[in-house]
Amino acid sequence: MSGMYGAGTAWRNLRADRSVVDNRIEARTVRRVVGFARPHRGLIAVFLLLTVIDASTVVVTPLLVQRVVDDGILAGNSGLVTTLALAMAGFALFSAVLSVLSGWLSSRIGEGLIFDLRTRVFAHVQRQSLAFFTRTQTGALVSRLNNDVIGAQRAFTSTLSSTVSNSIAVVVVGITMLALSWQVTLLCLAMFPLLFLVSRFVSGRLAGLTRQQMDGNADLGTVMTERFNVGGAMLLKLFGRRREEDELFAVKAARVRDLGIRISLITRLFGASMMAVPALAAALVYGVGGHLAISGTLTVGTLLALATLLLRLLGPLQGLSNVRIDVMTALVSFERVFEVLDLPSLIQERHGATRLPATASRLELEHVDFTYPRADDVSLASLEGIARVESREHTQVLHDVTFVADSGQMVALVGPSGAGKTTVTHLVARLYDPTAGTVRVDGHDVRDVSLQSLEDVVGYVTQDAHMFHDTIRGNLLYARPGATDDEVWAALEAAQIAGLVRALPDGLGTVVGDRGYRLSGGERQRLAIARLLLKSPSIVILDEATAHLDSESEASVQRALDAALAGRTSLVIAHRLSTVRNADLILVLEDGRIVQSGTHLELLAQGGLYADLYRTQFVEDDGAPPDAVEAVWGTV
Repeated sequence: MSGMYGAGTAWRNLRADRSVVDNRIEARTVRRVVGFARPHRGLIAVFLLLTVIDASTVVVTPLLVQRVVDDGILAGNSGLVTTLALAMAGFALFSAVLSVLSGWLSSRIGEGLIFDLRTRVFAHVQRQSLAFFTRTQTGALVSRLNNDVIGAQRAFTSTLSSTVSNSIAVVVVGITMLALSWQVTLLCLAMFPLLFLVSRFVSGRLAGLTRQQMDGNADLGTVMTERFNVGGAMLLKLFGRRREEDELFAVKAARVRDLGIRISLITRLFGASMMAVPALAAALVYGVGGHLAISGTLTVGTLLALATLLLRLLGPLQGLSNVRIDVMTALVSFERVFEVLDLPSLIQERHGATRLPATASRLELEHVDFTYPRADDVSLASLEGIARVESREHTQVLHDVTFVADSGQMVALVGPSGAGKTTVTHLVARLYDPTAGTVRVDGHDVRDVSLQSLEDVVGYVTQDAHMFHDTIRGNLLYARPGATDDEVWAALEAAQIAGLVRALPDGLGTVVGDRGYRLSGGERQRLAIARLLLKSPSIVILDEATAHLDSESEASVQRALDAALAGRTSLVIAHRLSTVRNADLILVLEDGRIVQSGTHLELLAQGGLYADLYRTQFVEDDGAPPDAVEAVWGTV
């Protein structure tokens, strides 16, 4: 039974990329694999015991056949025939029960390992810094959680069980055949090297083709993923590139098709050889064994037993011929999973970190410098979909940034694109850590406080608010899962969007779509603000929350923002300077440095960059000539 299933897995083994055989697996990896299996060691031990019993009993049925023919049928002993037939039926039932138990244990072990690996990798990836996600290709990361985890799981189910089962089956069947007729056995075994040669030849050819097919399928998947999401579909329609996209996809699909045909042809050749060699061996058994039976050296029952055992030997022998590929493939999958688990996060919570009080609201940056981390420090080359070229020069982004936002104050960050405004807010939320200097909340260095308490205190609204493909209620409760419907509606009211939600047929149960694309930009922003209000942080960060909205939407969002900022310390990045006229402090950044600071009126009086930016926007927004702007300034 075990031997036969080995034959079924042999072709799958050949599909494995033989290049993995050239990998050098460290002993540390093997120890970690064993350590990962330790929680399941009891189940694995029972599973292996059943596998050994299963493989050891592979010769029972052929030997019963020998007895039925020689001692029963040919001897005319009908009672013995009945007894042995009942024994064969009982053994078949025993084998079936054994198979069910083995399958159940295999599933328990395999699914348990998948669960352990997936949850461990998912939890670890969640705790990576933002820099990790800016470089990593999502599809490659998901593949680690799916394909590689499943490949690693097979090390303890199919690979381990087949190796043990095939080894025992070869030994037991080989010894039994030698005991029945060493002459016939040796003649048959002399033919099997031919099968191994064919196997190695075919596997060598298939390795390259299979690798190309996998790459081709991955390329197809990437094209579909990019074109089938909302953003990609919209871009395609806006530029009218359907025909070109059809042709591009057809070329890539044709490559996969041609590779599939070549692989199928080689598969057929391999299948034919698998049938031919055993058939020749069987012919040898019946030819040589038949003569021996005629001469009286062998009994007819022994001849039939040898022929049956020969078939039971084929699968295990072929399975063992590929065992190194199987083992190395499984270990490589483990290595790829461990590669992710071993990547440290740049943002670490210190042992014994203090917890910020929920009311912490005073914000202070002192002599902060910052340089973005290098790729080698934050990601893995194997998780980046294109050539690993640094997209950002590793020059210093922030220089000696120092300011204080007292409790309840609004501090605005303005300046040209690339001045470092968003980077400052990322440091406050501890998406990155400063290269030098200190970020403090209520006098506590953010590196010394627990991440959860900091995340509870700081609320963030970006210019492109992200929504999950879930209901409005589900997206809002992400901020506070225990919130009641009354609290949700209160947040929606404050965010100026309750009326819209009530008008929807499904109300809070309305699904917002992928990334919230079923909503307008202004509606998404107001839902994001409602989510922020439900969280109720003491420090609010707004990163150009109204940058891409029309006038009507901006007005609605601005009213919602006024509710969100009331009584809270806020750090606001503003593209439109008219939105921050009433800020308690405006910081003007240029090339990562604070070049001006003060209130709106003070900065206009100073002149310089802020006045230039304001003059430009005043002309653009109101159409006023420069001399009219000067006249207005004179009256301010």
